[in-house]
Amino acid sequence: MFFIFNMLSVKYTLGFSPCPNDTFIFDALINNKIAADGIEFIPVIADVEELNNKAFNKELDITKLSFFAFANVASDYELLDSGSALGKNCGPILISKNEYTLSDVENLSIAIPGKNTTANSLLGIAFPNAKNKKEMLFSEIEEAIIIGRVEAGVIIHENRFTYQAKGLKKIIDLGEYWETLTHMPIPLGGIAIRKDIPVEDKQKINRLLRKSIDFAMNNPASSSAFIKKLAQEMDEEVINKHIQLYVNNYTRDLGTEGKKGIVNYFERIYQAGITGKIGESIFLNNI
Repeated sequence: MFFIFNMLSVKYTLGFSPCPNDTFIFDALINNKIAADGIEFIPVIADVEELNNKAFNKELDITKLSFFAFANVASDYELLDSGSALGKNCGPILISKNEYTLSDVENLSIAIPGKNTTANSLLGIAFPNAKNKKEMLFSEIEEAIIIGRVEAGVIIHENRFTYQAKGLKKIIDLGEYWETLTHMPIPLGGIAIRKDIPVEDKQKINRLLRKSIDFAMNNPASSSAFIKKLAQEMDEEVINKHIQLYVNNYTRDLGTEGKKGIVNYFERIYQAGITGKIGESIFLNNI
């Protein structure tokens, strides 16, 4: 059953990426597969770094963004409990065409999927002296390495499932590095909502997003057409692996462990001198 928006619905812009984990969880919400309770969502679909920049300009009411980017907009946004990309064995990977050791990394030219991405901040924590970075769309990084525009690159999203088939090699899994360092889940991206939205709407949106995730999990085939329409990688096996990796219990609800992992991440990037200190009230429903 599909639901029709009420003519008196409140409208909010909703930013998310075309990656399968995002389109999977937002499909029911924006394609009228669940009742919207008087709220209409206007989708803005863009690469994560573009979404980060839109958040810096306060252009979107609700948006997916890198946790690193959130550290710079915490005065205007807070994090919802639902919708995050957070987990284990799911972090960005530093790859290359040629064989390099960890001691080589600081001297390499490295493609990054945006200076405001969590991926870039993890690279900075692991290799603080790696300065020769070039910003690119995440979907262009593998090809840039192959043709020699850069010597290495930090890949995210579905590229972790495709790089080996293209003859590329892993230098280090930055997610594994993070987990060894902290023994906590790795925070990649979250869903932020403007603080100036009425609190009753914020709570309603948080509940609606959880309902959308539950619908997707209970009806996994329902979102297939929407996912494939926007996906960079069309192989169904890759799409399914992507969703299985990035959509998990933390996506449905951060919970205490997820929130502690996020707070730990913010504290570490502050201690590393990468960002300033952010306030304690960063979650819609604080721990």
